[in-house]
Amino acid sequence: MGAMSDSVPAKLAQFASLQRVPHPKIELFQVKHFITPDLCQRLITLIDKDRRPSTIADSNGDDYFRTSETCDLDPNEAAVRELEAAFARLNGIDPKLGEPCQGQRYDVGQEFKPHTDYFTPDGADFEKFCSESGQRTWTFMIYLNEVEAGGATRFKVIGKTFKPETGKLLCWNNARPDGSVNPATLHHGMKVRKGVKYVITKWYREREWPW
Repeated sequence: MGAMSDSVPAKLAQFASLQRVPHPKIELFQVKHFITPDLCQRLITLIDKDRRPSTIADSNGDDYFRTSETCDLDPNEAAVRELEAAFARLNGIDPKLGEPCQGQRYDVGQEFKPHTDYFTPDGADFEKFCSESGQRTWTFMIYLNEVEAGGATRFKVIGKTFKPETGKLLCWNNARPDGSVNPATLHHGMKVRKGVKYVITKWYREREWPW
């Protein structure tokens, strides 16, 4: 992950509204108003059209660990093309390294308990998910709407919590400087207490994604 880990923060730093979370254990950034409310609404419509129950890579025996719904967004949709172009301008990562954009919907009571986005190197399904494209490197996540109550994202290790705001992006490096996975990226998609939360997630890999 070395070369990408070095180049992405330098590219992000050129974005005027970028803010970095000042913590030595993690490379974590936010950009408010990253995409327009109009684009957010168009993406919400796509998520609602094709959503399905979310899953996790390695089963941990907790049927309520991730209770949201998920949608794999069609890259040919105009809204998705616009979104992908925004990511490319921001981070400079070769689009070939990106997984397809994914949308998530959280209704009242739904959550994604504390987890990391990287695949655990000794996990049961590590080879299945990483043999071709390698480990996940960077995560880019956008809130598509504000939530009446709950629904924040909490990074437990560093004690930082983010509230959903329309168009706000969070991004972080899933690796440490030495290239090993970073447990400080543990984060919790907290329960929605009132309203519905919509999120976009874009993950990047070490090698090309098999489109």
